[in-house]
Amino acid sequence: MPIDSYLVRLGSRSMDFTRLTLRLTALRIIHTTLYRSSPAADLVQTPIFRQIPTPSIYFQRRLQHIFAIKGGLCMLDQNIPVIAVTGSAGKTTTKEMIASILRRRWKIFKSPSNWNLPTSTRKYAKRINARHQAVVLEFGMLRKGHIQAHCRLIKPSFGVITNVGTAHIGNVGSQVQGIASAKSELIRHMQGTGTLVLNADDANSKLLSVKDFQGKLLKVGIHSKADYKALHIRSSSRGIAFRVRLDGKEEEFSIPCLGVHNVYNALNAIAVTHSLGMSVGKIRIGLAKYSIPYRRLVSTQLPRQITLIDDTFSSNPDATKAALDTLASMRRKHKIAVIGYMKDMGKYAHQAHVEVGKYAAMKELTLLFTIGTLARHVAAGAKKAGFPANHICSFVSRPQLHKALAKAIKPDTAILVKGTHLLKLEKTVSFLKCSLSRKRS
Repeated sequence: MPIDSYLVRLGSRSMDFTRLTLRLTALRIIHTTLYRSSPAADLVQTPIFRQIPTPSIYFQRRLQHIFAIKGGLCMLDQNIPVIAVTGSAGKTTTKEMIASILRRRWKIFKSPSNWNLPTSTRKYAKRINARHQAVVLEFGMLRKGHIQAHCRLIKPSFGVITNVGTAHIGNVGSQVQGIASAKSELIRHMQGTGTLVLNADDANSKLLSVKDFQGKLLKVGIHSKADYKALHIRSSSRGIAFRVRLDGKEEEFSIPCLGVHNVYNALNAIAVTHSLGMSVGKIRIGLAKYSIPYRRLVSTQLPRQITLIDDTFSSNPDATKAALDTLASMRRKHKIAVIGYMKDMGKYAHQAHVEVGKYAAMKELTLLFTIGTLARHVAAGAKKAGFPANHICSFVSRPQLHKALAKAIKPDTAILVKGTHLLKLEKTVSFLKCSLSRKRS
């Protein structure tokens, strides 16, 4: 039987398709679209597809999906929202918040953990299917071209750029303009009529290339004028509460995490999901119940009124400063910061570590511990800013650090552990949990 006739018969029937059928179908569609100049975006308008009397929605979506796999581009139903989140910090948290809200109403596909490079997105393109009603992805980048590669695999209809900072700045010429250019690839290569969400308070986001964007631009903020602005922010041991004006009325929201900077992530999620028609109730529940990514400002209460803050998953200057802000806000008599070095800083490395040290000096810490050769510049920056030298200790190994921490920690202390994952400071967190749990008042 000719493939044309076979395809027509298959498309007219309500049935699940075998791999062989899908491959035959894909070959035929690729042939008609690529070699007879039919645009890939008009897949369902190809002559062979129009021969199908009453193709089901499932068949149409599945056919587009298998064509995407064979052709290297994921072409989803245009009615399905595809949300891509990028930025120097807050990507994973924003993604988790958006997903938590959307799944209150829809079956969604969400990229897991922080697997966010193009190699992962290629795998996700094969896993998204007709049952998914929305897609939420994290688009990470190590260098220029990565976000464009993401968009070629799965083209977003919603783009969120959380901020433009200095993470991986060493891979883009050690200039923040290089980061902005790399992040702007999302703006240039997402759907031209889609929705873009930016941070109105982030000065570096003004470097993004939005001039030629023809879609809808939304801004979030706390201080500047914004479409979604947080008001009356209050922090507690249980998390953060705030208000946002939606549809002319101030609505109350809360997030179960530390750090006022996470309000921006929540605002991004509100902007996206409110634009998609989610009710205030679903947004409220979704934010309150989102899954906090592991090793990202995770707080643990230990005996003797000791609070341990685990922020050991990754590190960059902006994220480290935000973590120090969180430590400073803790209601504890003593505050200890353990700061590890930051990777991918390139020529900016020395300056970046010194700036973090100067920032730490302003946070009224009891002790500052650094670990790693580059982190010695954090200690130097703190000393230069007037932090007492006898309250600073620098280490090159974890055992040395652990021994010093065991002697230094007193009752009523908050401890922040922050650094690149290469340092494996989660082992320091485990050591502190184990040793401090054994001590009683």
